Amino acid sequence: MALSKEQIAKRIAKEIKNGYYVNLGIGIPTLVANFVRDDIDVDFQSENGILGMGPFPYEGEEDPDLINAGKQTITTLPGASFFDSAMSFSMIRGQHVDLTILGAMEVSHNGDIANWKIPGKMVKGMGGAMDLVASADNIIVAMMHTNKAGESKLLKECSLPLTGVNCVKKIITNLAVFEVQNNTFKLLERAPGITIEEIKDATEGNLTVEGEIPEMLL
Repeated sequence: MALSKEQIAKRIAKEIKNGYYVNLGIGIPTLVANFVRDDIDVDFQSENGILGMGPFPYEGEEDPDLINAGKQTITTLPGASFFDSAMSFSMIRGQHVDLTILGAMEVSHNGDIANWKIPGKMVKGMGGAMDLVASADNIIVAMMHTNKAGESKLLKECSLPLTGVNCVKKIITNLAVFEVQNNTFKLLERAPGITIEEIKDATEGNLTVEGEIPEMLL
């Protein structure tokens, strides 16, 4: 059974280690803060100037002055700090963020990512995405495996304007977990009930399958 967006975020939360500073992109990545284990210490950074974001607020407890880079209301944890965007991007460009989790419209098998613009549609800009992909050493993409037409979003070559080149390390979709290496999507895990053949049929880019592929543990 294909994962929901919340289940994708729950699986990605397992990639976060104690002491990490993590930037969460817009979309599915913002849900990750809801699933981090209670026994680890992690600081979520937002490029609009926050360090120490917590999970989303419960309905009725929102503070309109507390928002992330995607303009969603958030909570903050004890010890959180606020600063201007210059300081925030200094953290990013100075490579002080341990893990970046981004959404994407397309990813290629050599690690290119397109996540900010669809030609012909109005957009406000790419935000901090280009700085994040240019500066981060550890980038995980959270995305749906196919588009609304059922076409693969894991491609040989991205067709949309690129955000970054050869930068994505791991991808977690509603069907599977992949590592990007040597111009291929290496299959690491599959969603519960999803077969290897289903993943192959949904993946346009080069796919490597070695040995027994375990189901994800959520």
